[in-house]
Amino acid sequence: MIAEDAQLLDAYSEAVVRTVETASPAVVKIEAGRGGGSGFVFTPDGLLLTNSHVVGHAPSVTVTLADGRSLRGDIVGDDPHTDLAVVRVGGSSLPTLLFGDSRGVRVGQIAIAIGNPFGFQCTVTTGVVSALGRSLRARSGRLIDDVIQTDAALNPGNSGGPLVTTRGEAIGVNTATIMSAQGLCFAIGSNTARFVVSRLIRDGRIRRSYIGVGGQNVPVPRRVVVAHRLATASAVLVVSIERGSPGERSGVREGDLIVAFDGRPLGGVDDLHRLLTDERIGVPAPLTVVRGIELRTVTIVPAESLK
Repeated sequence: MIAEDAQLLDAYSEAVVRTVETASPAVVKIEAGRGGGSGFVFTPDGLLLTNSHVVGHAPSVTVTLADGRSLRGDIVGDDPHTDLAVVRVGGSSLPTLLFGDSRGVRVGQIAIAIGNPFGFQCTVTTGVVSALGRSLRARSGRLIDDVIQTDAALNPGNSGGPLVTTRGEAIGVNTATIMSAQGLCFAIGSNTARFVVSRLIRDGRIRRSYIGVGGQNVPVPRRVVVAHRLATASAVLVVSIERGSPGERSGVREGDLIVAFDGRPLGGVDDLHRLLTDERIGVPAPLTVVRGIELRTVTIVPAESLK
């Protein structure tokens, strides 16, 4: 039994060592103003991915490669709502890290985090994928979906570094920890990251639509749910409407309960945010509201959000 345990340990160690040797050359240290963090190169010509909160609003960015070179970094695009940013450095034939498929990740598989906690460059921690499909609230207030929970230890400075599999593929971008807990760390799924990266390279930002109403989550009175056969028992209470916004033009009023958008039930503000994508810009859609005890449907044309 002891010999078998030793053999398993050797296999585990070999898997981690092999992964680190493959992935770590692409991991970088980022210094941005008063803060810093980690990132990783994903194209040979110097595009790298990190967290928005690492580089956002920084007057200058310095990137230190694994081989010790320090290069100036230019922000290509930044999206605080998913806490992701793309930075470009000069260079060619740089070591890269490939994106894996976060949909194929399984709870319990080995997860390896590489980064620069507290400035200690190229630090490796290991653990497992603890849970999938988590949602995490970004500093902007929006929810980030497709978040991977792991117990691979993360500390300040790990932000923006990769969470990798034993195949040497990035399945996540390390982004947050719960400081009062142990073993509760989170990474933005690679599929989300891949989508955001493509848009940031193309547009410099993520285009989203908006309707110009301020809302809060509230329960819908049971009698209203039953009377109108609503698919949800909670809704978005309209507490404010921007002047000249799509919401005002559509006739939405303060006090309305938004229960559906384009035929899809809404349980709250986060559900509405998920639906207000760039494809909705300028496209008329039905918005269903409860006003008093009446169910009404108005046509709304979402506009592009510039925030």
